[in-house]
Amino acid sequence: MELKGAVALVTGGNGGLGQRICHALAKQGVHIAVMYAQSRDQAEDVAKELAATYQINATAFACDITDAAAVEALVGAVTKHFGRLDILVNDAAYNKAIPFPDLDNLTIDEWDKIIAVNLTGPMRLTKAVAPIMKTQGQGRIVNISSVAGLAPTGSSIAYAVAKAGLIHLTRCMAVALAPETLVNCVAPGLLEGTRATANLKQEQIDRASSGSILKKAADKEDCAEMVVTMCRTDTMTGQTTVIDAGRVFH
Repeated sequence: MELKGAVALVTGGNGGLGQRICHALAKQGVHIAVMYAQSRDQAEDVAKELAATYQINATAFACDITDAAAVEALVGAVTKHFGRLDILVNDAAYNKAIPFPDLDNLTIDEWDKIIAVNLTGPMRLTKAVAPIMKTQGQGRIVNISSVAGLAPTGSSIAYAVAKAGLIHLTRCMAVALAPETLVNCVAPGLLEGTRATANLKQEQIDRASSGSILKKAADKEDCAEMVVTMCRTDTMTGQTTVIDAGRVFH
């Protein structure tokens, strides 16, 4: 798909990885809707920086992706503002460090919140943008999962299950939305400088880094560039690419 002049909605666009994705797409001439749940000032600063740096249109939009009406309103507002919507990047996430054996602290309320943000939210957004992309005759959806969705690891059981579900949702939506809309997924390992990492205990961070064969965290720029590749492709769909410094494959 030709990226110059396309419009992308990036959820969690003001976060550590989200900002890198916004910059990588804007560098290709993509107009950016920076979606945030909180931190309005930060999201607006990101939008201003994108517009000034790349001479594209960038605007911040607020949304609680666990609210069905809010998601519908968001997609309507983005489409009205930009005139079209070609790309959805589901990067918004929530986690809380709960050791796997600590089932007492994995409350149903915490489970529901983690699933709602990390799995049901992307499903809501995908359903909302699907008719628009079908009518336009093209669309790209990129989900941001985690290596926690590929192995029993990560900040909590709920987070691992949600991210595993997001990987399979990618495959299912690739079937449901073909041929107009291609759906792919990036599964990063440990990323430094993100809100998700900030919620982890130091021993979890150290274990993730030392457990990779490259002995370091994954790179946010690599993840962002893979998102660009998945938006540009015309022949890849239903795929999940792992970027984790060599952690889960061996």
